[in-house]
Amino acid sequence: MSKEKAVNSDIKDPSLSSAGELRIQWAAREMPVLRLIGERFAKEKPLKGIRISACLHITTETANLALALKAGGAEVVLCASNPLSTQDDAAACLVVEHGIPVFAIKGEDNETYYRHISSALNHRPHITMDDGADLVASIHKDRGDLVSDIIGGTEETTTGVIRLKSLERDKKLKYPIIAVNNAKTKRYFDNRYGTGQSTIDGITRATNILWAGKQVVICGYGWCGRGASMRAKGLGSHVVICEVQPISALEAVMDGYRVMPLLEAAKTGDIFITVTGGLNIINREHMLAMKDGAIMANSGHFNAEINIPALESLTEEKKQIRPFVEQYTFPDGKNIFLLGEGRLINLAAAEGHPASVMDMSFANQALCAEHMVKEGKTLAHEVYPVPEEVDNEIGRLKLNAMGFAIDTLTPEQSKYLASWELGT
Repeated sequence: MSKEKAVNSDIKDPSLSSAGELRIQWAAREMPVLRLIGERFAKEKPLKGIRISACLHITTETANLALALKAGGAEVVLCASNPLSTQDDAAACLVVEHGIPVFAIKGEDNETYYRHISSALNHRPHITMDDGADLVASIHKDRGDLVSDIIGGTEETTTGVIRLKSLERDKKLKYPIIAVNNAKTKRYFDNRYGTGQSTIDGITRATNILWAGKQVVICGYGWCGRGASMRAKGLGSHVVICEVQPISALEAVMDGYRVMPLLEAAKTGDIFITVTGGLNIINREHMLAMKDGAIMANSGHFNAEINIPALESLTEEKKQIRPFVEQYTFPDGKNIFLLGEGRLINLAAAEGHPASVMDMSFANQALCAEHMVKEGKTLAHEVYPVPEEVDNEIGRLKLNAMGFAIDTLTPEQSKYLASWELGT
């Protein structure tokens, strides 16, 4: 493939582009829905002239989304949504082979992270794509000058949707945003099967532990927590769920898990996984109660779920044992291990979600961007669900790609379901 002309970017190493291209192609094999959308986009150009700034995890799967958007005529710029989630070879490939500006380096510090967000916003986007709402937050805090150009946006995470809903409640949201995270074809699959598998994968790569027989404490029983619990149980772990929502806790009980307060679970847990989207879920008192050798990992979006300052204050000595594993030694000699600096362990120590599940999530991103271009100027400044027809179409395409067919309702059945008169 001929190289694109040089573009303004900040990446680790352009020479990684060839390796990135091979891995991007490998991911594409598992993303048939996005491929079909990209092929249609290439013919119809529904995003022609649209500037898109996307703050996402820079992975091979994200690269395929960027290529589909570019095929649709969009001018795309990417920055990282987490300092540890960038795959440097994928970033290099997008810049060198495809001429897509990328501002992302795995392991970048906090200052660089926000400088990269600013660089992506200098694109003056018509559409924003977020994974955690940092792009939107930066616009609302510091870059109000961009709002006049913006048609709308999309948001891919539970954490991000929570932040956007807060803006909406305060009547401060400055443009409409579609909550891609809440699509059935996203949260039922990406959050459950993607997070479940990739979280276990990240912890395993970082530690090489045996899961069988371990006491695994999972904080949060939303779709991500369900997935992690399912996978840990499947590997032979004894799973404990900690929750604050009574209905979620009741579900966990009826799904066959033990449920208890975290302070009680802290005394016996071997591995602790946070997937809540909240703050200081594992706190000082929990760390003090943990036994020697306990391992803590986070798979929520921000590194705020484990109270790292509290951990630091309890620690007499800290050292790195192996990549992505830090040992914190307490004055009494007890050791607690923190994985991936408390950041998304599935992306810090592994490769994130498998391409097959990201196929549906990124199909939602692409089709919602198209929808926003068509309808955004007529929408109020609110957080919107993914249109039902988009959700269903992605599900249909995925089933077809997997070789499965389903039934359709007959006219008589449709009439029955739509009528209040027909009964016993």
